Amino acid sequence: MLKSYFDKQLLEAGCDEAGRGCLAGPVYASAVILPKTYKNKWLDDSKKLSDKERYELRPEIEEKALAWAIGIVDNLEIDRINILKASFLAMHRAIDKLKLKPELLLIDGNRFTPYKKTTHQCIIKGDSKYLSIAAASILAKTYRDDYMKQQAIIYPHYSWEQNMAYPTKKHREAIKIYGTTPLHRMTFQLLPKQLELSV
Repeated sequence: MLKSYFDKQLLEAGCDEAGRGCLAGPVYASAVILPKTYKNKWLDDSKKLSDKERYELRPEIEEKALAWAIGIVDNLEIDRINILKASFLAMHRAIDKLKLKPELLLIDGNRFTPYKKTTHQCIIKGDSKYLSIAAASILAKTYRDDYMKQQAIIYPHYSWEQNMAYPTKKHREAIKIYGTTPLHRMTFQLLPKQLELSV
């Protein structure tokens, strides 16, 4: 069972992102404030759950959370400011939208750009340690997956409905054959160096 809170006294929001390593599409982040008394033995790091489990947990998280929000940074912004800054910006945008103001931010990972004057705590593998970060990982992942599945209808060659724009063999083969889309991150290595990209 993951921990319900980091600090018993402070109103804390768990934050996580999805899509950092993808070759196309936006990076999504979520911020989630859960009640201190909340328990859920099924809630875990989104990467450890099946697609079905993630989508079953999403309405439970949204219903039980005191507040939750999604932040998005698109591929053009990612190319402009870099993926690390974009991940933090997506988290900031999610925190901006929360209906409650958190006193402490629990950040999955080892780095973060401070958000205004709010205290934050970086936690390595935080999505497998704290319920609020795990909840944020599930919301960020499922909402981003929804978006990529929609885009897969518009750009059917890249198998985004299956790979969500991660650098799979199928995705890279499609880039080699069909070139890039307006959603591809042009600052990323879209193909191995020995292959030429026809843009």
